[in-house]
Amino acid sequence: MEHHASEAQSWNAVCSIDDILPNTGVCVLVNDRHVAVFHVTDGMPRLFAIDNYDPNSKASVLSRGLVGNLGERIVVASPIYKHHFDLQTGECLEVPESSVHSYQIRIENGNVLIAV
Repeated sequence: MEHHASEAQSWNAVCSIDDILPNTGVCVLVNDRHVAVFHVTDGMPRLFAIDNYDPNSKASVLSRGLVGNLGERIVVASPIYKHHFDLQTGECLEVPESSVHSYQIRIENGNVLIAV
């Protein structure tokens, strides 16, 4: 079944913002999906959520990658083949056909919520 933007999304509380060290990621399980959640603090704290599964290495590892910038983009480098994934869109910069899903994310009372 395809998801459309007009469909109601359910927000899932996954962890406390304090569970994620600044400029790192953690893996959370949301509706049987492995989701990588990143807490980026470059001037202002921001949260990002993308699939944790790296299609290039076929492993659930993106949450353990290095967070950084490529130009204006905030990215994570996969720990295996070092491909860069845009944290906002999930786009794989080196292999666009290996891009992953990105998810809406927000903080409510110190809790991290993801829409899946």
